[in-house]
Amino acid sequence: MATLIGSILVFLIVIMLHELGHFTIAKLVGIKVDEFSIGMGPEIFQTQKGETKYSLRILPIGGYVAMDGEDEYSENPRSFNNVSVLKKMAVVVAGVIMNFLLAIIAFFFIASFIGYNTNALGQIVENSPAQYAELKVGDEILSVNNQPTKIWEAVATNISMAKENENITLEVKRGNEILKKEIKPDYKDGVASIGIGPKSEKSFLSSIKYGFNKTVFTIGSVFTTLKLLFQGNVSVDMFAGPVGVIQIIGQQTARGPIYLLNILGIISANLAVMNLLPIPALDGGKLVFLLIESITGKKVSDEIEGRLSFIGFGLLMTLMLYITVFGDLKRIFNW
Repeated sequence: MATLIGSILVFLIVIMLHELGHFTIAKLVGIKVDEFSIGMGPEIFQTQKGETKYSLRILPIGGYVAMDGEDEYSENPRSFNNVSVLKKMAVVVAGVIMNFLLAIIAFFFIASFIGYNTNALGQIVENSPAQYAELKVGDEILSVNNQPTKIWEAVATNISMAKENENITLEVKRGNEILKKEIKPDYKDGVASIGIGPKSEKSFLSSIKYGFNKTVFTIGSVFTTLKLLFQGNVSVDMFAGPVGVIQIIGQQTARGPIYLLNILGIISANLAVMNLLPIPALDGGKLVFLLIESITGKKVSDEIEGRLSFIGFGLLMTLMLYITVFGDLKRIFNW
């Protein structure tokens, strides 16, 4: 039951704020909004306020903002199709921005409540590669192999991903001095380590900075994973589909509210990035169509946009089904 409640809560928050972004900007630029809906499928609640219908639907797997003139031509001067391209772009990108903000806020609350691990060293293990390289407690790790490391997660991830038989290059700040350190790591089960631990910190202002940096790191991790996927270095079945995400949320819910906040931030940031991909049926695809319109001065025909969006939606559903069957279910039932 905790898994179900936690999953519904996370999905509803992420979806509601995403759609609220679209809705708010649409209202601000004067577009007529016919319906604001959270969830899909049959209605379980609806109310009318002014020109807009507000509804809650039974399946917490999506939502939408129905704007006049979005899917079909309208002569209403307040319709989506009759406002400027910049206003359309603002409406489309607003949902993604809200998801980025949600991630920042979630990570900020975590840091505010329990503190966070900085990129400064709080521990050096004896007889470790770090000790032999003369690293010291208080050293701030600025980069690992030329990859910026503003938070501890970035330090740990970049070190663990180091290739065997290759040294790790650290850029270290010690007081006012910037040092370069070449370290040969230890390996256990193919994972590199150099024997260091982080320094923890807890303050309001630094928590805001951490929330932003953790969101940037999460976004970067998504792009890195996509890059590895296209390079053939990771398999699609390593991704989590709807079933896998629900399982992960359930596991984090059982561990406590802080872990639930963390997965909320991660999912929100991931959703923002995926929505920006230039695939028809996603916000990124809509932005591409609007960019073409801004350059050529001509709107992509509704027929072409509709067909491409249908194809894009079909490909996304096929991919989701594949990940669910050969990723989620395979892991659960150990096929």
